Amino acid sequence: MLTTSTIQQLANKYQSTELNIKREYLQHLFLSYFYTQPQTENILFKGGTALRIIYGSPRFSEDLDFSAKYGSVKMIEDCVVNTLKEIEREGLSIEISESKRTTGGYLAIIQSRIYEQVINLQTEISFRKKNISGQFATIVSDFIPSYSIMQLKKFQLVEEKIHACLERRKGRDFYDLYFLLRANMLSVENKGQLVKIQDIIKSVSVDFTKELKQFLPKSYWNVIKDFKGVLLQEIERYV
Repeated sequence: MLTTSTIQQLANKYQSTELNIKREYLQHLFLSYFYTQPQTENILFKGGTALRIIYGSPRFSEDLDFSAKYGSVKMIEDCVVNTLKEIEREGLSIEISESKRTTGGYLAIIQSRIYEQVINLQTEISFRKKNISGQFATIVSDFIPSYSIMQLKKFQLVEEKIHACLERRKGRDFYDLYFLLRANMLSVENKGQLVKIQDIIKSVSVDFTKELKQFLPKSYWNVIKDFKGVLLQEIERYV
């Protein structure tokens, strides 16, 4: 388990809170042990946490999201339970506080305690989309030794985030779009959706500072003071 000193050092390095560091440590542990199981090769990591862990987004995230090409809820539950058993060997107290089938797949709320601080980690696996494909990724971090995962292919990961901006309209999705734009990760087809997103951003009422500040390094706080204006300006470069 990470020492308190290492947690403090990482919090300083990433200009963030110890809570964010502890949660990301737990995310890395979960992913590393989850993907040692052969059954998980068809379960593809995606979402905002994937953008951070794989592609270096500065936004910390609370959840782990996956898409499954096929499999059963029972198989996934077994993989999650086996993963938690391995995490316990690291010296962490960890349990599933909630586990259930959803209309589109499976949801588990995982709870751990790291140096007396309770950490909740929502893990959701969707069976909705079958026409998906994955690719291997090697994860190198400051938290644990390098490990391999299966991720949703980059173009599909980006497509899902574009769709989230069009449908869900949450502050975190718009920030992830900003990251994708700055990282030049959008395809020509993705850029064709930006006019629609631009209109949504102009009309949407989101307190970006309230939603994003706790998950971003201090050096990014100026960006979200007028994030609507910043994002619209970034989109203008592509439309």
